[in-house]
Amino acid sequence: MSEATNFKPSSVPIRNALICVSDKAGLIEFAQELQKRSIRILSIGGTAKFLRESGITISEITDYTGFKEIMDGRVKTLHPLIHGGILARRGQDEEVMQEHGIIPIDLVVVNFYPFEAVVSNPEVSLSHAIENIDVGGPAMIRAAAKNCKHVTVAVDRGDYDLIQVSMNNNAGAVDEETRHALAVKAFEYTANYDGIIANFLGRLNPQDNLRSIDEFPAVLNRRWYYRQGMRYGENPHQKSAFYVEKSIPSGSISNAKQLQGKELSYNNIVDTDTAIECVRQFDEAPACVIVKHANPCGVAISDKLADAYNKAYSADPESAFGGIIAFNREIDEETSNKILKRQFVEVIVAPSISEPARQVLASKETIRVLACGQWPLDSDYMMYKHVSGGMLVQESDSQLFKELMVVTKRSPSTRELADLQFAWQVARMVKSNAIVYARDKMTIGIGAGQMSRITSSRVAGIKARQAGLNIKGAVMASDAFFPFRDSIDNAASEGISAVIQPGGSVRDDEVIEASNRHGMAMIFTGIRHFRH
Repeated sequence: MSEATNFKPSSVPIRNALICVSDKAGLIEFAQELQKRSIRILSIGGTAKFLRESGITISEITDYTGFKEIMDGRVKTLHPLIHGGILARRGQDEEVMQEHGIIPIDLVVVNFYPFEAVVSNPEVSLSHAIENIDVGGPAMIRAAAKNCKHVTVAVDRGDYDLIQVSMNNNAGAVDEETRHALAVKAFEYTANYDGIIANFLGRLNPQDNLRSIDEFPAVLNRRWYYRQGMRYGENPHQKSAFYVEKSIPSGSISNAKQLQGKELSYNNIVDTDTAIECVRQFDEAPACVIVKHANPCGVAISDKLADAYNKAYSADPESAFGGIIAFNREIDEETSNKILKRQFVEVIVAPSISEPARQVLASKETIRVLACGQWPLDSDYMMYKHVSGGMLVQESDSQLFKELMVVTKRSPSTRELADLQFAWQVARMVKSNAIVYARDKMTIGIGAGQMSRITSSRVAGIKARQAGLNIKGAVMASDAFFPFRDSIDNAASEGISAVIQPGGSVRDDEVIEASNRHGMAMIFTGIRHFRH
């Protein structure tokens, strides 16, 4: 084994290591390297047995402390010889260590009982969950991290290579920079562990003898991991960074792999998230969604992906410029060619990109191309929104409608019904107040984020006329009820033939009467889709 000869003064040699882990991935190879360096390994319980059976020489912690583990393993490493060896300040505590027979522990390799995996089982009992709360492990990790001036700590297999590289470069010692980085990671690890436990116990309902689960704990603990820095935030004067969750779902912006193009911006990520969220609703046929400033401006379904793109683009060519384009199928060569010949685009995202399509898109190397993977059928999740001094938490808006109830004299035709359901899916992705005009499973006009619903209705008509699209016979979706009949009258004057909305206004009768007078069909869904 070759090692560097330039030993840094701030580097600390490893002579004694304590290993006690639940996750044993990569442990054998790491322990073998330690053994080659004649490092003494202290261990106990299942870890000691695992190492011994793998040919690693270990010293039992109980033999060292002279104290057998008790209470079914609840107490085994909580001992002054262990914590004294970890916390001892080299060059200061030697007299105390000699008096009590404490050996310095230079490396602590510990990870915890799998509490998160245990409580993810909805049938787990409280007593079983409690028994899987690690006590000795966090104590040792915190002690080692606190004393990182003298001690190296490792909490997962990813740390093993880092430690070995440092030892190879420092004659068997670990440099100060590595020890500090590992100490920070260790505190992050224990903080996350404590947060998981607190979230689980905090959701138990004391009024039901700690059996039922509340949706929201008294204190919310969350953890996000740094993914990348942004050039800036929403505006150039704002600093920004992108963080992701530990378990990232497939089919999301956080999980997406960038295949080419410039670095993603803050606004790119926000808009791409909206585009993916919208297009993932449609699985029955190839679909395309074009998003601009966090709102869909063109959405369409067709038999071919290229045709879906053509229709989505045609819905609002002006807004499509510089937009985000999302697909629910693998992008093919034909579709890629159509995009590049027609418009400037910031981001193209799909579950996957075919190799011929990648070659086409590579000719425009600045375009950001993302493969996000296939999304799961179940899309329920919690949503978080920061406000000044606080955070709002809610379930995802995953329920499309409660029922489809025809409330007018005329029922929608088969074609109208299909378009109404399509428009309703789009409307819940549009900022409130949201109005969507659609025809033949293609949006032809979208009114988004207006302060009044009638204004959104007018904007949808303006958009359709600007794009040269025929409104007569199209349908309209509204994310919330109509407070007045004016939007219905306006829609009728535009040529809208059928409407879908939640219902629930005190003026529902007036709105229904207006629809009947204009010969329009109307469906109530019984559920609202505000999006702020």
